[in-house]
Amino acid sequence: MAWSTREIAEIAGTSLRAVRHYHDVGLLPEPERRPNGYKQYGVAHLVRLLRIKRMVDLGFSLARIAELREDDHHPEEALRILDAELGATIERLQRVRVELGLILRHHAPADLPADLTPPAVAAGLSEADRSLVLVMTRVLDPRRLDAYAEILRSVSPDPTDGEFDTLPADAGEEARQSLAERMVPHIRRILTEHPEMADPHADAPRGARSATRIAAAAIRELYNPAQVDVFRRIQHLLRAEPRPTDSRRDST
Repeated sequence: MAWSTREIAEIAGTSLRAVRHYHDVGLLPEPERRPNGYKQYGVAHLVRLLRIKRMVDLGFSLARIAELREDDHHPEEALRILDAELGATIERLQRVRVELGLILRHHAPADLPADLTPPAVAAGLSEADRSLVLVMTRVLDPRRLDAYAEILRSVSPDPTDGEFDTLPADAGEEARQSLAERMVPHIRRILTEHPEMADPHADAPRGARSATRIAAAAIRELYNPAQVDVFRRIQHLLRAEPRPTDSRRDST
């Protein structure tokens, strides 16, 4: 019995492209050709193709199937490894589903991981704040990132938060100074409870100087000029005591 490429692909329940790809990667031996140049596949090719398809359906990669070679009728060790990998994948997907449920329930943005910022909290952040949080995940060391996450999760909102978020770019000198002075006590309390954030970039993965530049650039571009000026005023007031600075109110 001999079949063409199209026929054997149809019998095996796969595609012409898949059959040709299996040839290209060395999984399926090339068959002999008829006098007219067309390939002619036999039962052995069909069996091999069905085995490849079965292994793919189970979750094996083509590279792993190639490693197994002819020992794919019952590769116990490979099956156990695959089972463990699939178990880990299922657990990860279950966690993702829980997180998606929370995001949908709270109408929260999906760009922040729930272990950093719970969806209920993320939903209350401004667009600029969410973007800054994302940047901070790339510049803080693990210990300070944990502290930063704890601040985001546990610190109660302050009345000045909304005032800062809505501060117009052309806010006057008096409004900026007044807001900075009223924000300082709240920030000071946060730093007292989380002293590790006194020097947020000390152990930054890319170095303190690089982390400071990245955070400063983010603040300058994410917030309007009046808000950036409030950041600077807060720093000045905190340093005057002197006390540590907050990661969100870092130098610009």
